[in-house]
Amino acid sequence: ITLQGRHDTYPKRRGMTRVPELMAAGVPVAFGHDCVMDPWYSLGSGDMLEVAHMGLHVGQMTGQDAMRACFEAITTTPARILGLDETGLEVGKRADLVLLQARDAVEALRLRATRLMVLRAGKVVATTPPATATLNLPGRPGEVSFQTSAR
Repeated sequence: ITLQGRHDTYPKRRGMTRVPELMAAGVPVAFGHDCVMDPWYSLGSGDMLEVAHMGLHVGQMTGQDAMRACFEAITTTPARILGLDETGLEVGKRADLVLLQARDAVEALRLRATRLMVLRAGKVVATTPPATATLNLPGRPGEVSFQTSAR
């Protein structure tokens, strides 16, 4: 996205295929990130929520269903494409997961949700306290916290 067309005049080319059209045609689409602090993209973090966030903007996929599809493009779809049948939220599965401080996929992308816990093969490898915000507005609650419960 940042390199292709860098030296073009306008209009500039961009390194993104027709994601919405492929998804509409039933083609499984997964998003990835290969540049983490390297000479080609020094801003890369390896954060898949960031990848989905960028993908939905570049792909102009800001509708609710499109945002959910972008979330799936960093979670369930890549696992399915890679044939990782041992993944999922079921008894006997590997339990590789990231617990997000969000009620749904759209909220996770919109708020760039705090990663509350990371599990690998059922073992906790990282935790982060829930994010809260303090408000100083008359007549408003003093503190806002985001819940992880379903709507």
